[in-house]
Amino acid sequence: MRYVALLRGINVGGNSKVEMSRLKTVFEKLGFENVKTFINSGNVLFDANEPDGEKIEKAIEKEFGFLVPTVVVSKEKLENVSSKVPAEWVNDAEQKTDVIFLWDEVADKKVLNDIKQHSEADELLYIDGAIVWHIDKALYTKSKMRDFISNPIYKKMTARNINTVRKLTRL
Repeated sequence: MRYVALLRGINVGGNSKVEMSRLKTVFEKLGFENVKTFINSGNVLFDANEPDGEKIEKAIEKEFGFLVPTVVVSKEKLENVSSKVPAEWVNDAEQKTDVIFLWDEVADKKVLNDIKQHSEADELLYIDGAIVWHIDKALYTKSKMRDFISNPIYKKMTARNINTVRKLTRL
């Protein structure tokens, strides 16, 4: 079965540097097949029977010397999320659309109740363990997205823009 591991917080602002070639080797040493990395933000596509996210995190920590929280998403789940995001929601000069993949412990539609939103600026959808956050950039200053950093849920997720999610789905 095909999966993607989404690493949280690597290669951002010169911190938590992870070389993609070394990361690929970590996954291959774990016995995963058809391993491929996509862009420098920590997306690893691979084939496996039932990957263990904790085992992946421990192997990455052993190789790089720091913990990298990771969420593993099946190809089917990624396709489901991608297919349910309105096609007109993109990342471009006028819009910002992020997909927030949640850790299992907070992956519930009720999580939307704990996230501040601005009624005009923010549109949020919950889809299969992920939150899709869409903003018209003209209203970005009203958005509550920046406030999300102080929300406890923020530590239990990793985000990708919708363009990246759609590309990962095609890969």
